[in-house]
Amino acid sequence: MSFFALIPVDDPSRVAEVRRVAVAAAELEGLGEQPAHELAIIATEMATNLVKYARSGEVHISRLFTSGAPGIQILSIDRGPGMDSLQASMVDGLSTAGTLGAGLGAMSRLADVFDGYSQPERGTVLVACKYPNGKPKDLDERWTFSGVSVPYPGEETCGDNWSIRRHGSINWLMVADGLGHGVFAAEASSAATASFQKSTDQSPVAMLENVHRELRSTRGAAVAVACIDHDSGTVRYAGLGNIAAVLLGGERPRFLVSHNGTAGLQARRFQEFEYPIPADATLIMHSDGLTTSWSVDAYPGLLRRHPAVIAGILYRDAIRGRDDVCVVAGRRLRECP
Repeated sequence: MSFFALIPVDDPSRVAEVRRVAVAAAELEGLGEQPAHELAIIATEMATNLVKYARSGEVHISRLFTSGAPGIQILSIDRGPGMDSLQASMVDGLSTAGTLGAGLGAMSRLADVFDGYSQPERGTVLVACKYPNGKPKDLDERWTFSGVSVPYPGEETCGDNWSIRRHGSINWLMVADGLGHGVFAAEASSAATASFQKSTDQSPVAMLENVHRELRSTRGAAVAVACIDHDSGTVRYAGLGNIAAVLLGGERPRFLVSHNGTAGLQARRFQEFEYPIPADATLIMHSDGLTTSWSVDAYPGLLRRHPAVIAGILYRDAIRGRDDVCVVAGRRLRECP
């Protein structure tokens, strides 16, 4: 069972709610007493910072889908005043709100993984990850994926979904956007996820064909599948419909190609494309709930941050606001500072 909650923080009363949800998530994931206690402190500090400095923001609490071990991720997103230097602000005793100034430093020490990105007048995104037995030893050597999925305003369920699978040195990533929004869109994207997870196929095209067949009883979805093969140094990709994907790094970005169509309804052509993986690669995939006009050039150094931070920044600044949204980023953590 995966656990996810999005909590708007626009009032001091929300701080206690964020803490309660974090504790519940830790219990569901079996983190243990001490890691759960530390996670609760992190959650409290994150929410408190939103109230004190940004005045409002969001806290996303989710299960770590791709760590290979149980874990909880807390993502804080705001459009507040931001900071000139996040690293300097993590020094204990530095505060602009008349407090002890131990929040960021405490979070970074208590978290097994901690990262963030901030720009003056644009806001801050922070991520903290907690595991039962500390950070897995091989975590930095693997690609890590993290995403943000948020429903259309007023809906309780999100019609956009993403999923990850691992097989040896190969990572499989799928993003699905159920047509429209609400319950029936969520049913379509959930069916796509289920088909993807149970598939034994070894090509993105075969996986996409299976998804297409199994979504015939649903309203359909735009779906894309990426296979990140570290041994061959390639990304193999197949998509139907309006899922955007870009491989960043190297000399220029590579925009991954999808064909027109809707899985479960209409698909004239299934085709796989192959792209080389740059040494410093970041893969980003998202639904059309995000505009395609964003550019990482507006965020110096962002591609060196944790994938959750990258996804959070893009969600914050490029969301259309007229549909469900899903954005996923992936990269090796060892290439982060």
